[in-house]
Amino acid sequence: MAKADRTAAITPKCQRVADEMGFELVEVALDREPTGLYLRIYIDRPEGITLDDCEKYHRAVLPLVENFEYDFMEVSSPGIDRPLKTDRDFERNIGAEVEVRLFKPMDGMKQITGTLADYDRDNLVLDTGDGPKQISRKEAALVKPVVDMEGIEEVDLGE
Repeated sequence: MAKADRTAAITPKCQRVADEMGFELVEVALDREPTGLYLRIYIDRPEGITLDDCEKYHRAVLPLVENFEYDFMEVSSPGIDRPLKTDRDFERNIGAEVEVRLFKPMDGMKQITGTLADYDRDNLVLDTGDGPKQISRKEAALVKPVVDMEGIEEVDLGE
């Protein structure tokens, strides 16, 4: 069975558990590495994912996926700078600053940063310092949010 077919077979089971637990299933991936085949499941929710959330999800989904071929299973958050892939990702980031890396240069640039103003099936519209730019989604190798780390050293971690 091809890797894409295996992930397609696992995803509905993972989705059901995520829905029951109030999580967003971001991605299910099978990655072959020198140490074996990894089943990686990424979950999220608006307030973020904790280690306890990952552990609870792992325990709940394990019996449903144990008959599939993999050596190791990892459950984690996709991270705050996860690439935007789905319409839901783009919708959630309207008005946010994003970085778009292009396959080929556009106006002499392979990377464009701006505020995501709009998107549709085919295009993204960024408000940049040079005005609005329309970028074909097919030309975008990677779209991800810009993470502002200013003031991070002032965060109280409750210690």
